[in-house]
Amino acid sequence: MGIHYDYKSTKSAKLMEKQAKREKKLAEKKAKRLAKVGQKKEEDKSKVLDASKPITLDFLTNPNKE
Repeated sequence: MGIHYDYKSTKSAKLMEKQAKREKKLAEKKAKRLAKVGQKKEEDKSKVLDASKPITLDFLTNPNKE
């Protein structure tokens, strides 16, 4: 009979724990997803040289190149 008496008194605490656990899990998933997207953006930043253009000394030494 004690279990039924305890149920109502601990229900709100259990619900709060469940919600906190759920929010923590969602935050971890979001962080993981953002980290994955960040890696893709970093890979896109590296540009490949165009094979049809000749490589000149000016191209190699220009500090203001894009």
